Amino acid sequence: MEDGWSSVCIGANVDIQRTDGRIHSAVVSGVNVETKSVTVEWFEKGETKGKEVELDAIFMLNPDLARNIPKDVINASKVVTRQSVSVAPQSNKGSIRSRQSYARAPVQNGHGNMGPPPVPPPPVAVNNHNSAQNQIVPPQNQQGTVPALRRRSNVVKEVERLKKNREERRARQAEQKAEKQELMNLDPGNPNWEFLAMIREYRASLDFKPLCENDVLDDRQILVCVRKRPLNKKELIRKEVDVVTVPNRELAIIHEPKLKVDLTKFLENQIFRFDCAFDETANNELVYRFTAQPLLQTIFDGGMATCFAYGQTGSGKTHTMGGDFNGKSQDCTKGIYALAAKDVFRFLRSSKYRDLDLNVSASFFEIYSGKVFDLLNNKKKIRILEDGKQQTQLLGLQEKITESMEDVLKLIQHGNSVRTSGQTSANQHSSRSHAVFQLILRKRNSSKKLHGKFSFIDLAGNERGADTLSTNRQTRMEGAEINKSLLALKECIRALCRKGAHLPFRASKLTQVLRDSFLGENTRICMIATISPGMQSCELSLNTLRYADRLKEYGAQDPEMKQSPNGEEGNHMDLDGSAEDNDFAQIRSLNEYDLPPELYTFHETLSHLQEMEDDVLDGHKTVIEVSQKWLEMDSCLFNMTNDVDYDVDAYAQQLEDLLAEKVEILTKFKDKVSLLRTQLVEEEKISEAIKRTPKK
Repeated sequence: MEDGWSSVCIGANVDIQRTDGRIHSAVVSGVNVETKSVTVEWFEKGETKGKEVELDAIFMLNPDLARNIPKDVINASKVVTRQSVSVAPQSNKGSIRSRQSYARAPVQNGHGNMGPPPVPPPPVAVNNHNSAQNQIVPPQNQQGTVPALRRRSNVVKEVERLKKNREERRARQAEQKAEKQELMNLDPGNPNWEFLAMIREYRASLDFKPLCENDVLDDRQILVCVRKRPLNKKELIRKEVDVVTVPNRELAIIHEPKLKVDLTKFLENQIFRFDCAFDETANNELVYRFTAQPLLQTIFDGGMATCFAYGQTGSGKTHTMGGDFNGKSQDCTKGIYALAAKDVFRFLRSSKYRDLDLNVSASFFEIYSGKVFDLLNNKKKIRILEDGKQQTQLLGLQEKITESMEDVLKLIQHGNSVRTSGQTSANQHSSRSHAVFQLILRKRNSSKKLHGKFSFIDLAGNERGADTLSTNRQTRMEGAEINKSLLALKECIRALCRKGAHLPFRASKLTQVLRDSFLGENTRICMIATISPGMQSCELSLNTLRYADRLKEYGAQDPEMKQSPNGEEGNHMDLDGSAEDNDFAQIRSLNEYDLPPELYTFHETLSHLQEMEDDVLDGHKTVIEVSQKWLEMDSCLFNMTNDVDYDVDAYAQQLEDLLAEKVEILTKFKDKVSLLRTQLVEEEKISEAIKRTPKK
């Protein structure tokens, strides 16, 4: 090395200054001519550390190294050739062990008293072992002097970059905090304000055009509608978030709140399309105008019309069908029942239908846990049978003749007051039964032939289906029957869309009672799906919309069914009485996701249990009736003994025959009761097995 560069070589001991101001010695481990810097290392706290230091800084802290270097080289700032060199280590005289560190300025509080900076030594030309001698040529300005340019170290640049990023990050955080506070102030005290802000932002991008009275709907055999109710007082007090949006006459959007793995909140917007969608501002008159009213013409033309209300309890089914509520009292004049009855009597008085000479009668019954009860006759149990023409008959059901809408309102109020309701896992006052109100047109003559029928069905709350695993057997049976009836109803409506498809009406009591609503060309159906807008009801609202959406899926295929001789598929009673099982098996094959094998077995067990229960009840009724005859025969036989010369042989023979008859009938009845108890134990075991089955 020439011109004093031999002192700045690998292994040389030099003083360096740390970023916190401390000055200490270090050993040169490398020299880089291209960057005019050296790499130094030192030992601190049990480990070796290192950093890159500019040559100018080395010369400032180590003035002895610059004594043999010319001043014009010291101030040089540009290197002509940019090659790094390898500097040979010094002899033993200048080794690390033999060299002593230079004296340093005294240190106070960890910072050195630098004083006036010493003149830095100039860089020298270094010989590269693999190339010619490299020269350092100092650049000059216009006056011919050399500028004292000092490069900042990479550590300082990194510190400044981190400082800049920190300031930008803090500015962003302050901006986000201000936005967050602004959003929270829009609805103070709402714990779900973040979801509410996302929903508002989504709605701001929509073009709202709700349904109005002047709109015209297409004439369809099956009409599927959805109705959103407004938030009620309890939900407003709880500051519930409205997660349902109805932007136009066809769409309903559910904003489902979700959480990512890192607990980041986001929305999953699920869009459903229906024939008609009503927002929270729609009243019952508007709903009736586009749902049930178009079906009235059908019953005067000799057809069957059916209107269903489906949804969770509290979503507005009874409000839609029965009328507005003022506290606990219900105004039945504004429900679909009354509005339809009013139009029926208006049609009858018109000149077009006056000559038909028709009577209007009404019936009101409920289907609870697979049994039918007449709500207009002290909830008397009704038997469902098929006659020789394969028509479903409700034995004992009363039809009340009505002359005006006031008569109809009285029947509606009486039926609603005795309808079965109770507490569920989702609602304290759930509809536990399907309520069926029918307006029937018959001829006034002696034949009283059926002309048309309009059936209105307020279905049980769909949250009842979640109670199939309840610890209470009655609740389990209710939930299972509702599940089965809703699945059967869906498949019957879908079969109606596919002409000639098998109609699995025997799978449930509901579809069996409404069999004539699914047969014939002149049959029309309307389904009104009612949903609650609150975030707590989001899952049940989604289930309701998915069920209604599947009614319009006409592409599903039926399993192969045997053709009857007259060409009708399966619409006949099997001799072995297994038609109901066949229909339910078909429903299971079309709904494997909703009805897994364990639930299918559970439903089958419940069906057999209900059959045995009905058999036992019939047997008990028979025993009661025959017991009265036995009592009379016992009295007659005992009175025979009052005669002095009564025939003992005849008395003994008749008594023996009577006892034999009693034993035979009571033994058979006892066997039926034993079978029923066995089936009850079997149902309990299957229910426990389903509870232990892990969810997939």
